[in-house]
Amino acid sequence: MKPAAGIRVLMSLFLFCSHCLPAQSWYFIKEKNGIKIYTRIPEYSSFKCFKGETILHASMKEIGMYIGNVKNFNWWDKNIRDLKVLESDSDKHVKYYFIYDVTWPLNDRDICVDVVISIDSVSGVKVVYAKPLPGVVPEQEGIVRIKNYWQKWTLTPIDKNSVHAILEGFVDPAGSVPAWLYNMVIVETPLKVMGGIKQKVEAAHRD
Repeated sequence: MKPAAGIRVLMSLFLFCSHCLPAQSWYFIKEKNGIKIYTRIPEYSSFKCFKGETILHASMKEIGMYIGNVKNFNWWDKNIRDLKVLESDSDKHVKYYFIYDVTWPLNDRDICVDVVISIDSVSGVKVVYAKPLPGVVPEQEGIVRIKNYWQKWTLTPIDKNSVHAILEGFVDPAGSVPAWLYNMVIVETPLKVMGGIKQKVEAAHRD
């Protein structure tokens, strides 16, 4: 398999990844299946940040069954293995670890994640913010540890059956992945993640 294919598989895990430092403005890339995709280059890396924006036609409760609910991971990519919830405080704070089976010639990756979930009592806006969780699970030989990443979901209710969703993220894939190759395929991450969410929640809402 070509290296680019391995990168595409690796990128699909980055549904789990806080808050980008000030940088250039978001650059619109394309719109597909109702999802608008943007990228930008941060000040701290040659790897691009990504952003996806869409409307989810479902309730906040239905969406909450998937976004921010690490115990419901059946919709996650099939290449995720050995997922472990390390600590969970109801629906407010979750710590977890997983290994991602990456296609040859790249090595598998693993991640320790610290997720904080908050809901504004007035506006109802829900934020799911993820950042690295260092020093909890020892690194393993032959598996590359992802250490530099972030991800943020912002869910804003429009009415009882529709939500404006934004997914922003960044990841340094570590290892020997060149930035130019990563940046070619990073736009597929929000398309895949948000497309999967749209399919799941809107099908469940119709049922």
